[in-house]
Amino acid sequence: MDAVCLLIAGVVRATLPTAEFSLAWDHSVEKTRWEERYRIDGSRLELTEARVQGMGAGMEPPPGAVLESGWWRWQPRREALSELRLTYSTYTTDYRLCWDHHCADLATVLGKQPRDGEVVSVQPCTSSSFKTPPM
Repeated sequence: MDAVCLLIAGVVRATLPTAEFSLAWDHSVEKTRWEERYRIDGSRLELTEARVQGMGAGMEPPPGAVLESGWWRWQPRREALSELRLTYSTYTTDYRLCWDHHCADLATVLGKQPRDGEVVSVQPCTSSSFKTPPM
């Protein structure tokens, strides 16, 4: 079964029992919602869709994006990622994760509030995700 691991400093802090999830956040300057959908492709994460609720600094939809119900939507063409790095900030709203009809803020999924500047790595769970760190 596919699962998504959330790691802090190389240690698994939570898992999502799913092969697909979406990630949402508010742009720190424009305060506009941005959402991306990912799916596990082997040991990588494939970005399958992006959408943004408006335009502004660093949020210009690419050529071919379609405006639907107030959202610019497109299918990004980029290489799959080995990990997605989320940097937590006290200056913005929390990231929001959705999977299999469940949604929760990142802090809720992790069971703790990350520190300002702390990086959460999101990646497909593999046997290497669960290796015990050296003592």
